[in-house]
Amino acid sequence: MSAEGQELASQSGYEDGAAGGPGAPTPLSALEGMAGLTKRDIQLFIEGGFHTVEAVAYTPKMVLERIKGVSEQKATKLTRSTAAKLVPMGFTTATEMHARRSELISITTGSKQLDTLLAGGIETGSITEVFGEFRTGKSQLCHTLAVTCQLPFDMGGGEGKCLYIDTEGTFRPVRLLAVAQRYGLSGEEVLDNVAYARAYNSEHQLDLLNQAAQMMTETRFSLLIVDSATALYRTDFSGRGELSSRQTHLAKFMRTLQRLADEFGIAVLITNQVVAQVDGGPSAMFNPDPKKPIGGNIIAHASTTRLSLKKGRGETRICKIYDSPCLPESDAMFAIKEDGIGDPSPKDLDNN
Repeated sequence: MSAEGQELASQSGYEDGAAGGPGAPTPLSALEGMAGLTKRDIQLFIEGGFHTVEAVAYTPKMVLERIKGVSEQKATKLTRSTAAKLVPMGFTTATEMHARRSELISITTGSKQLDTLLAGGIETGSITEVFGEFRTGKSQLCHTLAVTCQLPFDMGGGEGKCLYIDTEGTFRPVRLLAVAQRYGLSGEEVLDNVAYARAYNSEHQLDLLNQAAQMMTETRFSLLIVDSATALYRTDFSGRGELSSRQTHLAKFMRTLQRLADEFGIAVLITNQVVAQVDGGPSAMFNPDPKKPIGGNIIAHASTTRLSLKKGRGETRICKIYDSPCLPESDAMFAIKEDGIGDPSPKDLDNN
């Protein structure tokens, strides 16, 4: 980053490496006066959902031009004259990339077995998708991580707050209190550090990400949860006639999630529902569990790590690496307990 960019970053109020990222994002307001940009110009982009210099740099100019009140000239001025100079977007060496990735942190799931499977936990700077049938532990995992993300780094935490978007009304603060007690945290402080929102339709769900971006420029967050990312799309878009519209909107939502992960270095966790496969292909005949996550290729390509959850005996559950760029295909057992996600008892491990 240039000297000018470093000076702007220091104005953001963050410490370097916030939430395990490579550095603090720079608020868009810091560009006021540069390249002839006025306060009103900056406000137009902020109202359009772009709160940091990184957000602008990562977005195609034609998307910026769709913002009400933004001309092609203003969009060009912002991207070419300012953002492109401050945000490194060219080639780098694999050595430097390796060093950056070594700085990323993982947030503990509460289960040593599960953390081992995930090489430490839920990774920051990327999207982790968890899918499975009902009662497989998806929401329980979300509740546990909403607390563990607040833990110190040396305890497997992210030392940051949590943003929780709930689309099905399954959020229960009492579960957070039980997990907080387990880790010796103040229940009141833990609840205050979770920013909760209920999404009522797919448009609202996307709008909440705009609000999330603004909140992340003001204080430190280490985790964003969407439980579930796809439920509202199943009801808002029905039938094959709306499939294209659904997938386009879903792609925009997932792209925005990835942008937030890149900008702020946060971990993003989404849950997904499954549907029975009815294609009747030859593989279905030999598949003992012919269910697949919904969302098709849009979710598949947008998620960095995909985890499949299944029921085990009693309170035990089985997590399998469904897809990952660096984790081998394997599985692990965990348990749903009163105080969140944990390890199964030796007896349960033997029985399974």
